[in-house]
Amino acid sequence: MSLKRAVAAPFREDGSRELGESAFVVALSLDRDWFSPDQAKRLIDVAASEGLLDRADGHVRARFDPAAVELSEGFEPGEAILRERSTFERVLDALVEAGHEKQEAVAAVNGLQSELAVSVEAAAVLYAHRQGIDVGEAATAARAEL
Repeated sequence: MSLKRAVAAPFREDGSRELGESAFVVALSLDRDWFSPDQAKRLIDVAASEGLLDRADGHVRARFDPAAVELSEGFEPGEAILRERSTFERVLDALVEAGHEKQEAVAAVNGLQSELAVSVEAAAVLYAHRQGIDVGEAATAARAEL
């Protein structure tokens, strides 16, 4: 997932799991020239909403192991990662990241949605759960959307 890779980069460079927000913004905007400072701040908002970062007292902390995230040579994230994704999109990304084919997963989710007469978000969470994929935060969001 590009968002996770972009978030991991400043932590990997620093060799830590926690940075000051300003250091995180500088790493993405000035050091790597991936985003403007405002966009880098937006990335923090999006990453926090997706459960990748915790924010407190002017610091950000990775909720995953940045060292375990592969950053290929020449990786550069697009601006599309700066928008918040829907619950369905987050679950679908988790399915694809776990090795499921995107089209097959979408078809299975749509089938469950029709069969159970629930929202696409609820169907996606159920499908992911049946596949053994932890989507707890997305489940909470889907429940709130019901």
